[in-house]
Amino acid sequence: MLEAFVVATILCGFFGILFKKNLLMKIFSMDIMSTGVIAYYVFVASRGGFVTPIVAADGVQKVAYADPVPQAVILTAIVIGFSIQALMLVGVMKLARDNPTLEITEIEKNNTP
Repeated sequence: MLEAFVVATILCGFFGILFKKNLLMKIFSMDIMSTGVIAYYVFVASRGGFVTPIVAADGVQKVAYADPVPQAVILTAIVIGFSIQALMLVGVMKLARDNPTLEITEIEKNNTP
């Protein structure tokens, strides 16, 4: 059931990127899609267990633990996604100075020779 919600989040973001005409809505849709992808990756990586990988005093791990490597990769993906989103928002701010609207059709119409 949780996988279905995560896949629905990814699809909502994907269709938002395809069908929205406003640049800000496209950026937000991309953020929603990346959140869904990160949630799916965390969901798949945590199937082994939910316990932190701390070894007991006797050196024997008694329960299944979550792998820490995918968690580190996801933290890196979150930081990179945040920086890309910030860069896109700066680009949209620069574009908004020249155009009164952020609709793609209007921007293309104004910038076509």
